[in-house]
Amino acid sequence: MSLRGKAAIVGAWEHPTRFAPNKTMFQIMAESARGALDDAGLTIKDVDGLCTTGVGMGWMGLLGFCDYLNLTPSYVDSTAIGGSSFVAHTAHAAAAIAAGLCETVLIVYGSTAASQRFAIGTGGVAGGGEPCDQYELPFGPTTVGSYAMIAQRHMHDYGTTPEQLAEVAVIARQHAALNPDAKYREPITVADVLASRIVSSPLHLLDCCMISDGGGAVVVTSAERARDLKKPPVYLLGAGEAVRHTARGTRDFLEVAAAQSGRLAFERAGVSHREIDLAMVYDSFTITVIVTLENLGFCKRGEGGAFVSGGRLRFDGDFPLNTDGGGLSSNHPGMRGMFLLIEAARQLRGEAGARQVRDCQIALVHGTGGNLGTRHSGATLILSNQVG
Repeated sequence: MSLRGKAAIVGAWEHPTRFAPNKTMFQIMAESARGALDDAGLTIKDVDGLCTTGVGMGWMGLLGFCDYLNLTPSYVDSTAIGGSSFVAHTAHAAAAIAAGLCETVLIVYGSTAASQRFAIGTGGVAGGGEPCDQYELPFGPTTVGSYAMIAQRHMHDYGTTPEQLAEVAVIARQHAALNPDAKYREPITVADVLASRIVSSPLHLLDCCMISDGGGAVVVTSAERARDLKKPPVYLLGAGEAVRHTARGTRDFLEVAAAQSGRLAFERAGVSHREIDLAMVYDSFTITVIVTLENLGFCKRGEGGAFVSGGRLRFDGDFPLNTDGGGLSSNHPGMRGMFLLIEAARQLRGEAGARQVRDCQIALVHGTGGNLGTRHSGATLILSNQVG
């Protein structure tokens, strides 16, 4: 069954907080839900589907959040595949709507990672959660160490330079300067990135995403209903999901899940790479962007460093990317896929203000969850403000 044009994002709202020690996770989520519903011109009574990961929400956390909102949905999804979860939820919601399981789905996220001084990927879980954890938590790489190994491999194989990695961070900061909600808005240069301390070679501090509080929500409904609501619909054209793991030691670590999820999304959407006006790509680290763009097919393998150079990624450049400032400069509460969706919706609706991409009609969103160097997920969406 094709999902092209069957469902649309009709509400999107990002919580402005970056540090909120006076708020709970559920409070941030509830405020985000209200913001997205208000944006759509809907109320909580219109919601009959709910998606959230449950991560950090305690045992069976989705049920607790339903209780918190006094919500009794007909469809629920607590898929938790890391930072790509909410991108995947959007495709799942569209499929559920197309199948008649529900009509209006709220997808919501909230985190107090900064104020609670803990974020996904910064520490182990007591007792472990997976069979591999008994080895990897005490002896395996840290999150940044895992990505650093990917960067080292890319540099070794293709001659990618620290300066090329730094360009990703510099453009992110330029976009953040145009986003009043971004946490870091002061200009930086390539030299500044290279002068920042090494966290895990070759990655400098400014090659790494921040840790912040934050939250957001989107509302997805049927294309038919979307036409009568408050804001212009953002239609789902195509979607793909994938995972990669160590493959018992046989995996090519520079092939990431985006190679599979991106191919599926483009095939199902029926659009070409040349038609993409905006890319919102998970930027946990600068190397994440370069490797993901290669695997999505925007450039050949090994050419990512050159592809991101020369200002191409600016909102007014040849290939606008992460126009809100990304996880490198705007916010990163732990699972950033939600904010990729929100910024894509803003751009496609012409609501991005000073950073608005000209004639933005088709956007690609790609979320990454887990660690590129061990196990990770990828979820890709292609969205448009037009169905035809």
